Amino acid sequence: MVFIIIFFFFISINSISNFSTAVDTLPTNQKLSDDGATATLVSATQTFVLGFFSPGTSRNRYLGIWFGNVPEQTVVWVANNNNPIPDSSGALILTPTGDITITHTHTHTNQANIVWSSNSSSPRINNPSLHLLDNGNLVVKNGHSFVWQSFDYPGNTLLPGMKLGWNLKTKTEWYMTSWRNENDPSTGDFSFTYRLDILGLPTVILRKGETVQFRTGTWDGTRLGQYSLSDLYYMGVFKISLVYNDEDAYFWYQCLEASTISRLVVTHTGVMTVYIWSKNKNGWLDTNPIQGDHCDTYGTCGNNNLCNAINLPPCECLDGFQPTSPLEWESLQWSSGCVRRKLLNCSEPQGFKKFSDIKLPDNSRILGNRTAMSLADCEEACLGNCSCSAYAWAEVVGCAVWYGDLHDMRLYYSEAQDLYVRMPKSELNGPSKTGRQRLALIASSVSIIIGLVFLAITTWYGFHAMVARRKTRVIGNEESLELLGDSLELPIIGFDELVAATNNFSDDNKLGAGGFGPVYKGILTDGQEIAVKRLYSFSGQGIEEFKNEILLISKLQHRNLVRLLGCSIHGEEKLLVYEHMKNKSLDIILFDPTRKVQLDWGKRVNIIQGIARGLVYLHRDSCLRIIHRDLKASNILLDEDMNPKISDFGLARAFRATEELANTHRVVGTFGYMSPEYVMRGLFSEKSDVYSFGVLLLEVVSGRKICGFHSNEEHSSLLNYVWQLWIERREVDLIDESITNSCCFTEALRCIRIGLLCVQDRVSDRPTMSNVVLMLCSEVDIPQPKRPTFTFHSLLDSDSKSRSSRNEITVSITKGR
Repeated sequence: MVFIIIFFFFISINSISNFSTAVDTLPTNQKLSDDGATATLVSATQTFVLGFFSPGTSRNRYLGIWFGNVPEQTVVWVANNNNPIPDSSGALILTPTGDITITHTHTHTNQANIVWSSNSSSPRINNPSLHLLDNGNLVVKNGHSFVWQSFDYPGNTLLPGMKLGWNLKTKTEWYMTSWRNENDPSTGDFSFTYRLDILGLPTVILRKGETVQFRTGTWDGTRLGQYSLSDLYYMGVFKISLVYNDEDAYFWYQCLEASTISRLVVTHTGVMTVYIWSKNKNGWLDTNPIQGDHCDTYGTCGNNNLCNAINLPPCECLDGFQPTSPLEWESLQWSSGCVRRKLLNCSEPQGFKKFSDIKLPDNSRILGNRTAMSLADCEEACLGNCSCSAYAWAEVVGCAVWYGDLHDMRLYYSEAQDLYVRMPKSELNGPSKTGRQRLALIASSVSIIIGLVFLAITTWYGFHAMVARRKTRVIGNEESLELLGDSLELPIIGFDELVAATNNFSDDNKLGAGGFGPVYKGILTDGQEIAVKRLYSFSGQGIEEFKNEILLISKLQHRNLVRLLGCSIHGEEKLLVYEHMKNKSLDIILFDPTRKVQLDWGKRVNIIQGIARGLVYLHRDSCLRIIHRDLKASNILLDEDMNPKISDFGLARAFRATEELANTHRVVGTFGYMSPEYVMRGLFSEKSDVYSFGVLLLEVVSGRKICGFHSNEEHSSLLNYVWQLWIERREVDLIDESITNSCCFTEALRCIRIGLLCVQDRVSDRPTMSNVVLMLCSEVDIPQPKRPTFTFHSLLDSDSKSRSSRNEITVSITKGR
């Protein structure tokens, strides 16, 4: 009995001196030591862990907090970041007066020195305790109240629930500071700080030392730059909230799903980015930096200048202003900015010109609150002060004004904020264009220029190509001429020449098979590599479809359309000769688990944009208006650089200039890619191709086939699956895991939204391909998609290899060529 008592007494003494049990609470005078044991605090649900660690390759020890529910150690807070411990002798103790201290014991003297303290000690505190909460907040509790909390002292990471801003009464500031580098969490001389500036209109600023690197749009109470409060659902993962009242001015964010693991980080290289943990991919998803483009670099265009991210050059003087140094502008140097064409003279009549959809300038000053001044009062007050150069109205603070030059402005292409710039009456003629009006003007101008350039190029090319063909190509058989007509401006290659080129159509030369026949690689006598499509005699593509493809594609020239080099007819044989594509068709690589890694995110973006541009050319910019009608992964060929080229024009239809919609009694195409109005009523238009493009876009992002879902799976098709992820705000789970390391997730999620928009049931809800290209290549707003209810269920069986015709719908095989 005595032995048992002594044993338990020894155990209790040992627990006081070395507290290592995995609990979330540390009472006073108990020690959490870094002695090689698992001495940690673990939050109740094991979401976060507090303990000692060494970052990267460093041997120094720090007390920090990291995620407990992800396999790789990801530190979110460090206590002694500027006072490292050189060995594992560190210990944490909570004093009876509520002060957290970290001590380091010297090896030789055995003396413990304090290296860090929370300075939260108070004689009024009774029986405090230290708790690690499930949100990652380390708190000292005195009863039910918090005496101290780590959330008040952010490091390089902001977690959901943490604040960035100010307590206006106590003048306490919550701001982020980057680590010196990946192996050193200390505050460096040139560390980046991310903090809320409240001297004027609230705005969040990233500084390197004292130099501003980046500034968000201003917060006017209803909008943060170009985003309204209702829009601040970042990537569908979390919501940003903004607080501004007499006591506080801060922003914070919350995850929309409790299971989401995320963090906002300012890196040691000065990049603000959001990381989201993906359980499916077992890794952090590094999203696009908050600094989106070159116009987000602070002061890119100097004073009195608007930065336009899609313009070349990007800088544009405000109306009524001109370059300070035209010579510098000619050499693409804009830092000197712009000056007024006519200097202001307060004795002359003046007014204000409105500039809409912009990022308001830096260095605003609040003139009066919203209860004391109206917009008209703000204008009058600015006009009455000769030094006031501009004003704006902000719901959160009231009247904001600017004195002198206007700095760090940019143009947005969605509804943003208005600025009223002081002008002489003589400079007030004509309204200034909004960002959206400028975008429309730019888009139309670019289309006209591209069209004119393309027309000139194709005219020159067509003439010289025709002459060259007549000089060099031997017309090989009269049967082809008889069937196709002698007006055809396309080489007719002898059948025997194609037999020789393909080694008698041997299986070794076979590249693949489409719905209308196999494709073979060949080499002509002059050494040119070709791809020969040998049409099945039973394929359903008769002489009319054959002629149709030849007549259409021979008139088309675009870098994203495959080139037809020639054709041949020999008895029942009908053959088309194309340029050879080294990487065959998109489906062969995209849907192959081992080969898909060749398509990183950059290549996939290039493929998506290339296909889109090719369709814009077909629909709007070519000499004919073409509807492809069979756009799918197997009809996208890839050259040696993975550039996409649309192929297979056998089912394409040419439209007259005034024709928008056509009807057919014979519906042809591939299940899953065909639009509802085409399948159900035989109606097709440009929007039919848009639907097919949307399906293809979602396949490229996900790496999954539209018909790659089996009957025992929860979802009947890719569209059902995508929509379910969309409504659950889990779109990130759609992204192909093979591109996790290369993916820009904001771009990918933008593509998913565009894809959903393209597959809308109603034709009018789908964008044109011109709009698709604009959405892919810029930051214009994307409308909210509706649920795409049109799917094929049992008809979409990826294991089915048969060709069939039912209810006048022709189903083509989805195997690659």
